[in-house]
Amino acid sequence: MPQDEKAKTAEQLIAELDTRRADRTPGAERIPDGPEDQSQSRAQDNALLDLARRGELTADHLRRLVVVEAQCQRAELAAYGLMTARFPHPRAVGLYQELIRLVHGAQPALADCAEALGLSRDGLRTAPQAYRTYAFNGMLSWIALQGSQAATALAVHSDLVVYLGGCVQVVRAVRESGVPAPEEFLAYYGAGCTPELLGLAQEAVDEGLRRGDDSGTAVHMAWLLEQSVGDFWRAAAGTDTAAA
Repeated sequence: MPQDEKAKTAEQLIAELDTRRADRTPGAERIPDGPEDQSQSRAQDNALLDLARRGELTADHLRRLVVVEAQCQRAELAAYGLMTARFPHPRAVGLYQELIRLVHGAQPALADCAEALGLSRDGLRTAPQAYRTYAFNGMLSWIALQGSQAATALAVHSDLVVYLGGCVQVVRAVRESGVPAPEEFLAYYGAGCTPELLGLAQEAVDEGLRRGDDSGTAVHMAWLLEQSVGDFWRAAAGTDTAAA
């Protein structure tokens, strides 16, 4: 088959991933991108939301979420730095450097969340020891090492949609359930993702596809990263047992 007959665009790959999410949850529909949509269901596999639905979500879970995210940020900075070095192309560098800037800039705000929730500096550095706490780190690091530009950028796009969309849902659940949460927490986790950042990721995917990156592998890697986000939520919820 000629190359141009099977070529796909970033928009098509993103739509394919959206369809997979909808197929996984009966009654779910594809939701258009945009900050106003991020309180709706983008990430169905969210153990914190399951706790909230059962009326079991507590401030301890919020503290655990902050601690788990803190150790993820360190892995993200290394992964995005590696992606920048591997793919020194305009759209890719623009995306990965913006992610480094955002994650680095988020660290003080996350520390403020921890302090407002009563966590000490040592407490913020001491992550749970079970496997699921590190599943996202491991998958992101593997993708950074082995993925193409299209795969890394599509995985980033999926993470932004699924994780940040899930964070907005958690904040809504916290407000609705009356779980005591400081404004620092609500502001940090309720910010969502800008359309501009999603656009950067989509452009980087297209740039990689134009350079010959395999679209099927890109979708597979992005899907795997989404599954690790589910493990992230289970770690935050405290369901990350050693046997899991």
